[in-house]
Amino acid sequence: MGRVQGVNPRLVAVRGPIKGSTIALPEGAYAVGRQGVNSLQLEDHGVSRQHCVFTRVGDDCELKDLDSRNGTFVNGAPITLQKLNSGDEIRIGGSLLVYLTGSQQVSSGADTKTRQLRAEDSLYMASSEKDISPSYRAVHDLRLLLRVSTMLHSFRGLHDMQGLPAAEVLRSHLSSLLLELIPAERAGVFIPGQEPDGWAPDAEVFQRICREQVAVWVEDADGAGLAQLGAPVMMRGELAAVIYLESADPTRRLDEGHLQLVTAVAEMASGAWENATILGWLQQENERLQTELKLEHDMLGASAKMRDLQRQIAKVAPSNSNVLILGESGTGKELIARAIHRNSLRASGPFVAINCAALADNLLESELFGHEKGAFTGAVAQKKGKLEMAEGGTVLLDEIGELSPILQAKLLRVLQEREMERVGGTKTIKLNLRILAATNRDLDEAVKQGVFRQDLYYRLNVVVLKAPALRDRPEDILPLAEHFAKKFARECGRKITGLAPAARAYLRGYSWPGNVRELENAIERAVVLGSADTILPEDLPEHIRESRPAEVSTTLYEEALEDAKRKVVLKAFEQANYEHEIAAKILGLHPNYLHKLIRTMDLKPALKKAGK
Repeated sequence: MGRVQGVNPRLVAVRGPIKGSTIALPEGAYAVGRQGVNSLQLEDHGVSRQHCVFTRVGDDCELKDLDSRNGTFVNGAPITLQKLNSGDEIRIGGSLLVYLTGSQQVSSGADTKTRQLRAEDSLYMASSEKDISPSYRAVHDLRLLLRVSTMLHSFRGLHDMQGLPAAEVLRSHLSSLLLELIPAERAGVFIPGQEPDGWAPDAEVFQRICREQVAVWVEDADGAGLAQLGAPVMMRGELAAVIYLESADPTRRLDEGHLQLVTAVAEMASGAWENATILGWLQQENERLQTELKLEHDMLGASAKMRDLQRQIAKVAPSNSNVLILGESGTGKELIARAIHRNSLRASGPFVAINCAALADNLLESELFGHEKGAFTGAVAQKKGKLEMAEGGTVLLDEIGELSPILQAKLLRVLQEREMERVGGTKTIKLNLRILAATNRDLDEAVKQGVFRQDLYYRLNVVVLKAPALRDRPEDILPLAEHFAKKFARECGRKITGLAPAARAYLRGYSWPGNVRELENAIERAVVLGSADTILPEDLPEHIRESRPAEVSTTLYEEALEDAKRKVVLKAFEQANYEHEIAAKILGLHPNYLHKLIRTMDLKPALKKAGK
């Protein structure tokens, strides 16, 4: 509006305990606050003891906030230091003052009860060219927005353990968070055109937000009735939902600052709402594909890699081809084999799994092929082998890479001729079965090294399926963790409502070398040893918590514990004259684990310096 012109600078109170008063601003400082020592005393708990000060020099006047708890607002925006123009509206607690100069008057038609705000004009969502004054209120609101941002960015981990749709989970969490952030009596997220579940927002305010797509704050002139606050959640230019809060409690008032805050929350929520919509679509699409494929399986995870694996299983299962299943330990290779069997033409027959690494060669041979009575010491009766017992069904040879050369040759005959002989027998037994093999070894390399038969490898390697490592499908980590939490909570008779945010961060940040099996063991341990109704970081194994995610702050206890660990490790190296193997022995740790500990705690510079 430009530089203040004219004379007679004054404040006109249009709301609050001194409503109707006109206060002439003298030259110099004019302090406002709750204490009697101020030039203007406002009996209002929303006003700090020393809240703000007007400083007039001639026709110019500046307003400075004195680090007040609830902030000082000029035209709805929190300020630290602001030059005033005639007509500016100043909010201090529950009071609304208008700064006037010259002959200007407060407009009788001015609406002092309603404010509206577009997202692009929001203080906290504006471009970097628009400064945010570092007042107490602004800093406080920015911290609240950081909490909102953290919650929204971790939305993929918020889906409910009862299997609610993604959008419903977001609505529930956002409503609860709003009540923590803003002193309203009720808060909700409503979808236009959808019948509210329970209480409903004020129709006039709600329709105004929907129609004009602006944030709105409404309060009666005296601040004694119902205060309402709402903002639109937009998705790709279309109205997706409305955030709405209300309060009739005079001790829990909503103000222009909350309008700024809710507008920013709604703008930030738009991305999460789109993610929830997409996630909901993916969940439905996954269910549709599962129905379409009619694939029966016990594999968990809805990631792209798992969906692709399931499609491959659906194609391969009806055939009678040998299948080689590759994957690291703990990735669920046996579950893949069982899914192939359950969806094959042999589903009514037996499924027999044999771990080729679990037994010595002589015992494994008997386990696979069976034996005749008297074939060796202790063979007091004839025994059928696992291959024979799988007649009409499917055999899984797990850890196939561990087979000895002798057993590799015998297995090759089974694959080529579909026949075998029991140990100590001469009768040829015909076999009607499907062979599946699994390994975590690189069989190509094993063939090159001469430890695995090339002809057997070719026989097994008709169709290859790869079980993805858990680190390659990180979006499945939290759903799997929650599934295991529900499973073990049910088995232990405990009530587990979910995973704490910090525990989620640790689970997401860990590399899971043991894959799903390691995750399952970690969650079982957390359920058994934990005592809260949520799984906390301290319930997880220590090695998972060694590398702290950026979003997890350190507690005083954890800082002290890490400092103590650093000192113990450094002292052990000093005693070992900086010999790694000796230091590991002193500490009672495996040398490889000590290497990892040094890397995690960033001790290399200290050890290098001290070892010189």
